[in-house]
Amino acid sequence: MRRANAATAALVGIALAATACGGGGGGSKAQGDTRPSTSAAPAGTETPAAPARQPITLAFGGDVHFEGQLRARLNNPRTALGPIAGTLRKADFAMVNLETAITTGGTPAPAKQFVFRAPPSAITALKAAGVDAASLANNHGMDFMESGLNDSLRAIRKSRFPILGVGRNADEAYKAYRTTIKGNRLAVVAATQVLDDHLIEAWTATDTKGGLASAKVVDRMVQAVEEAREGSDIVVVFLHWGAELQECPLPRQQELANQLIEAGADIIVGGHAHIPLGGGFLKGKYVHYGLGNFVFYSASGQTANSGVLELTVNDGKVTRSVWKPARISGGLPRLLTGQAAQAERQRWNRLRRCTGLTARP
Repeated sequence: MRRANAATAALVGIALAATACGGGGGGSKAQGDTRPSTSAAPAGTETPAAPARQPITLAFGGDVHFEGQLRARLNNPRTALGPIAGTLRKADFAMVNLETAITTGGTPAPAKQFVFRAPPSAITALKAAGVDAASLANNHGMDFMESGLNDSLRAIRKSRFPILGVGRNADEAYKAYRTTIKGNRLAVVAATQVLDDHLIEAWTATDTKGGLASAKVVDRMVQAVEEAREGSDIVVVFLHWGAELQECPLPRQQELANQLIEAGADIIVGGHAHIPLGGGFLKGKYVHYGLGNFVFYSASGQTANSGVLELTVNDGKVTRSVWKPARISGGLPRLLTGQAAQAERQRWNRLRRCTGLTARP
């Protein structure tokens, strides 16, 4: 595996500090968040210096669920994500959006055309594929309402896998997941800017009620990023945002990106549009407005365009970004090669024109 030590990490979205579980086929890639020892060093000895930070690679994929033809893949969750798992495992830290309630029961949300759910083996599938964390903060994370939320939180606690943007109250839902990778202190916050109007109140976590972290509550979102900034070298914000099938970011996305950068975010990524959008630099920080579908049963035509975003971070700054284009077939993303990959990468670069972002810092 890419990191020497299995880790202890504070789970985000639940009020439980837990040992981060290793992915299938090995231990966890990331060294989890640990507190420094308070015991004094023996007399006459020197305190060891903190390890130097090394460059790391972060990988991000878009929307994942296990509906339709994909459900059968959970019969063998260790191979459920298919060949793309090799790309995710190579990164020092990989993250996706888990766009489904984690439950086999619950009551479907009213007046929703599509509701998604998956058994807890979905978490096993993510870990086995080399995913280090996932966000449940999206417009399907509570598709089976309060009872489905309770099932999701129970599955997260049992798995000891960091699933962000959800919790028994707002503090849990907005809390940053922290881990240390090759000397880099990483904090990740997740939230959704997309919620059905008639479900906003029921689905948004508050001081007294469980739910999702909502980026619609901008002050609370800014506070979450400011808190994540403290004691961190890199702050990542993973958002569910944008408009379905629209290639350019909405003004509210651009406004929120600016606010979160001012609050201390180094990287802002996310999805929801079901197609890839552009990415680039804003005020020296990296923003990606749409990762597209990733593991998705209904992808076809333009919604089958997918990919993995890889960012190299050195000394707290993104120094390199690479879009690895893929095409979804049978619900799974498969990396493009040769001329097909080159053409799709060029098309993706053109998407930056309407974002206000730059190709370089």
